[in-house]
Amino acid sequence: MLLFFFFRILLGSAQVALAICVFLFVIVPLIFRYSYGLQRSMLFLNFVRWPRNFNYSAPEKVGLSGVRNFFLTTDNDVKLGVWQILPSSLINESRNAINEEKWYKDQLGDGKPIFLYMHGNSGSRAAAHRVELYKVLRDLDYHVVTFDYRSYGDSSPVEPSEDGLVTDGISMFRWVEKHANGNPIFVWGHSLGTGVSSHALSILSSEGTESHGLMLEAPFNNIRDELRAHPMAQLFKILPWFDWCFVRPVYENGLRFDSDENVSKILAPVAILHAEDDRIVPFQLGEKLYRTMQQRRSNDSLGVEFWRFAAKYGYGHKFIYKDQSLPDIVRYMYMLICRSIITLQKAIPILILLNDFIFSGTLFRVVSINVKK
Repeated sequence: MLLFFFFRILLGSAQVALAICVFLFVIVPLIFRYSYGLQRSMLFLNFVRWPRNFNYSAPEKVGLSGVRNFFLTTDNDVKLGVWQILPSSLINESRNAINEEKWYKDQLGDGKPIFLYMHGNSGSRAAAHRVELYKVLRDLDYHVVTFDYRSYGDSSPVEPSEDGLVTDGISMFRWVEKHANGNPIFVWGHSLGTGVSSHALSILSSEGTESHGLMLEAPFNNIRDELRAHPMAQLFKILPWFDWCFVRPVYENGLRFDSDENVSKILAPVAILHAEDDRIVPFQLGEKLYRTMQQRRSNDSLGVEFWRFAAKYGYGHKFIYKDQSLPDIVRYMYMLICRSIITLQKAIPILILLNDFIFSGTLFRVVSINVKK
């Protein structure tokens, strides 16, 4: 009788274990494959609202002063929540501005570099690690413009997609360019934002518009490899149907973020920053992107720099802003642009007549050729 009772317990436990395995390794993958909504939610994590209940009109709550909060309406009527963050030297002066909107816009044309920041998935432009990076850039006396894509922060609650986020990024770049008066515009993408920024700038490049530089922090080369390398995928990678259930449907639904393809179309200089202990986007994917860029970028493109941050510092996926050398890295990238401009000034006497276009179209290609010589 005791043996029979023990056998029943063992059989019941085996049935429960089998049911869990079937659910976890068969049902869950099938649900993911056939649910575009689930794929989208897991990729964008736009349902993660952090900081919670934040008042974006009060950026001082996260330690930022000299900030204008406003909304930009895109061509397809999507409202984007935006912060324009002043360089440190202009903060006191901003308190005396009579027409705040006009005054802030005018400052973008004051000759200082402008950084357009495109964040990663989850949270908003007010997330702590993003705010700390803004402070690093503003302390260098640079302008920072940061925004939330559709469905993030206080932007329009429109379902996200790759094309949608890229459209938002392009709209923001054009707004900055409109008010920059020809001043240097750098784009800084982090994590998923590296995919957004690379795609956006590749489209702008095809239209004859270039940024002055692209900073890729913790980038992946494409979503296919990122899905395979992500910590959450490790439990399922042993499955023969892993790609069929998790990778192929994401690609089929247009969620690709092929940065290795997109960055090869950009002429501006690119800097990759990656921590060796990044567990969300493994360091190897950043290296892979770097090697691909070296092979595929055209001869007209400016340089590609790779900055490795040792695992001993513990920066992981989102704390590179803590590195003491980061300001020097940013200055170095700006120096590359200045050197390009000086080289072009020596090569073309009529540059002053074309200053607004030195990084657009054919003239930009002349800059890169002179630099390489």
